[in-house]
Amino acid sequence: MPTVLFILGWRIYFYSNEGSEPIHVHGEKGNMECKYWILVEEMDIREEFTFNMSPKDKRDVRKIIFNNFDTIVDAWNNFFKK
Repeated sequence: MPTVLFILGWRIYFYSNEGSEPIHVHGEKGNMECKYWILVEEMDIREEFTFNMSPKDKRDVRKIIFNNFDTIVDAWNNFFKK
């Protein structure tokens, strides 16, 4: 499970066996979890699922992902050699 970022208690990562899926990240902080698709062409993200997250938590993690969009894409592409 490569960790891409650890910011404000959020661990942003992906699984090493998910290279056949489109770019996405998982996030976890305490008992909260989420998964977001990274839409490179649109420079956007799409929520796949969240667990135990308030609207504020969702805003916080979305902001982290947006602020680190290129880092996430680069980490994915470098790990999976795309």
